[in-house]
Amino acid sequence: MRERLSLWAVFCLIVAFLPSQTESIAVMSVDLGSEWMKIALVKPGVPMEIVLNKESRRKTPVAVCLKENERLFGDSALGVAVKNPMVVYRFLQSILGKTADNPQVAQYQKHFPEHQLLRDEKRGTVFFKFSEELQYTPEELLGMILNYSRGLAQDFAEQPIKDAVITVPAYFNQAERRAVLQAANIAGLKVLQLINDNTAVALNYGVFRRKDINSTAQNILFYDMGSGSTTATIVTYQTVKTKESGTHPQLQIRGVGFDRTLGGFEMELRLRDHLAKLFNEQKKSKKDVRENLRAMAKLLKEAQRLKTVLSANAEHMAQIEGLMDDIDFKAKVTRSEFEALCEDLFDRVPGPVKEALAAAEMSMDEIEQVILVGGSTRVPKVQDVLLKAVGKEELSKNINADEAAAMGAVYQAAALSKAFKVKPFLVRDAAVFPIQVEFSRETEEEDGIKTMKHNKRILFQRMAPYPQRKVITFNRYMDDFVFYINYGDLSFLGEQDLKVFGSQNLTMVKLSGVGSSFKKHSDAESKGIKAHFNMDESGVLILDRVESVFETIVEEKEEESTLTKLGNTISSLFGGGSSEPNANVTEPVTDEEEMIPEAGKEQDQSEKQEESAQEKPEAEEGKEGEPQAEEQKDNKEDEAETQGETDAEKPEEKSDAEKVEETEADKKSKPQKKSKISEDITVELEVNDVLDPSTEDMEVSKKKLQDLTDRDLEKQEREKTLNSLEAFIFETQDKMYQDEYLAVVTEEEKEQITGKLSEASNWMDEEGYTAGTKELKEKLSELKKLCKAMFFRVEERKKWPDRLAALDSMLNHSTIFLKSVRLIPEGDQIFTEVELKMLERVINETMTWKNETVAEQEKLSPTEKPVLLSKDIEAKHSFLDREVNYLLNKAKFAKPKPKDKAKDKNTTSTENSNANSTANSTEDAEKVIPPKSDDAEEVKPAEEPPTAEEKEETILELNPAENTDTESTESSKSENHIGDEL
Repeated sequence: MRERLSLWAVFCLIVAFLPSQTESIAVMSVDLGSEWMKIALVKPGVPMEIVLNKESRRKTPVAVCLKENERLFGDSALGVAVKNPMVVYRFLQSILGKTADNPQVAQYQKHFPEHQLLRDEKRGTVFFKFSEELQYTPEELLGMILNYSRGLAQDFAEQPIKDAVITVPAYFNQAERRAVLQAANIAGLKVLQLINDNTAVALNYGVFRRKDINSTAQNILFYDMGSGSTTATIVTYQTVKTKESGTHPQLQIRGVGFDRTLGGFEMELRLRDHLAKLFNEQKKSKKDVRENLRAMAKLLKEAQRLKTVLSANAEHMAQIEGLMDDIDFKAKVTRSEFEALCEDLFDRVPGPVKEALAAAEMSMDEIEQVILVGGSTRVPKVQDVLLKAVGKEELSKNINADEAAAMGAVYQAAALSKAFKVKPFLVRDAAVFPIQVEFSRETEEEDGIKTMKHNKRILFQRMAPYPQRKVITFNRYMDDFVFYINYGDLSFLGEQDLKVFGSQNLTMVKLSGVGSSFKKHSDAESKGIKAHFNMDESGVLILDRVESVFETIVEEKEEESTLTKLGNTISSLFGGGSSEPNANVTEPVTDEEEMIPEAGKEQDQSEKQEESAQEKPEAEEGKEGEPQAEEQKDNKEDEAETQGETDAEKPEEKSDAEKVEETEADKKSKPQKKSKISEDITVELEVNDVLDPSTEDMEVSKKKLQDLTDRDLEKQEREKTLNSLEAFIFETQDKMYQDEYLAVVTEEEKEQITGKLSEASNWMDEEGYTAGTKELKEKLSELKKLCKAMFFRVEERKKWPDRLAALDSMLNHSTIFLKSVRLIPEGDQIFTEVELKMLERVINETMTWKNETVAEQEKLSPTEKPVLLSKDIEAKHSFLDREVNYLLNKAKFAKPKPKDKAKDKNTTSTENSNANSTANSTEDAEKVIPPKSDDAEEVKPAEEPPTAEEKEETILELNPAENTDTESTESSKSENHIGDEL
């Protein structure tokens, strides 16, 4: 026990000296909208907070300006957009993960004709041609913006940040989600999760209303109209029980409807075109304002302001100074005119709500309230149309329409980070687009004719919850084959949405090594080719692995020795107490069970019924039809076999004849133990929607952005040095006219310094503004070195009065203290003679040093190097103060000397009479001072020392008690197994 305690002591000591982990454990979220982004942060001591940008604003434009020698972001980039729109890139979200022939690319080109968009022949996507030498992909430009967002968060947090949760629209498909991940990778961000923005809003709403959530399901519809798109989401809140951590609140996405192009930006474009028409009608210029890119950029900026003002006012005057050819523009616009311009847009407002209800298979009566999210829901007409469509008494506005997604995402970031503890809030997101597996196989008809049959198996239904793992088994292939992963039935999308959606084919999967696995295990029974799929927390589908699975019969001994049984018992204890039979040593994969999670039971049962109905004749051929049931049956056989072994161990009293008969029967009927064998199959993926950039392309992109970042940092460093040099020249020239500086320099020094400053000032005007950072630093260093002695003398003279006054005060107090102490009678004296003489010596030495040094300094000229230094005065003051404090501390803790023993004895004998003995003893007992609480704690048994993990974790103040496991962990532990009836 002593050895164990000493080991713990060493461990705690090591942990104490480890570098602090709180320096870089902050996490961030980026609510990445089409026009604006909001950044939130969690760090130790700061639960959840919106990050302010350099202009101290809570939201930042998603814009980057690429000039020849610098980059600008956010509001600075928008400022340039009015003067030179060609170098400012905005609204990149709409062309992420899109091929060059996508309608949204053409729409983007229409909205921003100043940009040159070209086709990337390698990937089929688009890129911006900035110059002959420089081209940038949308992912690279978004990477720059994400890197800028991280910089803002790091400045706000005052520590480095790598981990982030980024929001994306719920309607983003696989290619679009991968594009965002690629942009984050280029920016050097570690994405903990891509969270759907509607899910982040729902999480934010639920976290702050945790107490209102109970076992009764509450259905809430969030209507989010942003700048670029609109999404309606139906969310169910209720508390659920989990095996791991008890009862917790949960949100489940039940239905999602969306309109990709319905948003505030389209309204602003209508207003812009209306203002351009009004200007042309005024005929102040012969030119068409619509052909002037700069003028149109100014009109768009005014239209954005106008839309906001008209939300609160019935009419407003639009005005722009020098719109074109120095002609001012002024025109009145009314709210009714604005509503007439956007009438067709307002007609589309109810559409997403209807889609969400259809996806959730619910009616409006089941929805308790409708909550508005997004800046564009502030337009009065949007609210009027929506209120009429949903048939409610009112629309709720009880969350922050701009910041809810960022705050929900940062809560998720804290939950996913290992550095924080948050109260669990389970999230069940839903896949908006179904995904299926397709394959073809040769079948033989009754007349002997062979035909190719195309099969489809649903992998994830529409609105299927994720994260989730699934397994699909191919039972009839014995050689290498190919299958396809595609989107399922997208008939719920309109014609235009389907065009914008892009390719409905995801990936072609080529398998090799299937035939060789069958040859290798020719004596084993095949259990099929199993493909393991995972839709992760970000909604990205991944094919984890493909394996060829076989079963063999294993001969086992009749009885196990006592030692073996004991070993198996211990193994099961350390292995978590699993009742499952141990996997055979030839089984390389034991981390996944092919089971149906509760969430997917209904879907899978319906799938099985459909498959049985479609291919009943083929199901009779053996391994067709119900592979799920087959797997479950195998598991049951294993369980039955284990149970049989257990029963066999229980002795029963039977006759010898009965025993012989039972033994023979057992040999015949007892199922033989089976062992599972897996062989990994080589997988080759061929992407069919949008090709991902190659590793080499990603490295080129990273280097391109790093070079730009280095250039920006170099520019910032140069500007900082240039400003420092300018400031030093002007301030020092001004000081050369001040009395306190003139008093400490000779005429020669003055002329030298003044001459150098004038020379440097002239150099700045002629060459300084084009000089490099190194040259500027050298010039500044030279001037500082020249003026160093002058500044030193001035600073010393400024410090003398205060420092000398403090030393005089210390000497006075020390002298008075020493005199007082020497008056104490010898019998009560607590200080030794040596201590008193030491203090006296220090006082005398300090007094002598001060008088001599001050006298010597007074003999010197102010232009000479001083001998009286402020640091020496401070050192003398500190030394004397230390000596006095030593004696004061000794006096504070000193105990009074005991009185004369004889006198004490007489007093005691007089007081201790027989009559008062009891009272005195009681009084003495009352005078006993109880031990302090600290002492009481010392006698308690030693508590178990905290673990290293507990020390490193910082508790998020919002939820100080518990740690969150998002549902991703629970879901990922199980897989759905889908049969293919092969």
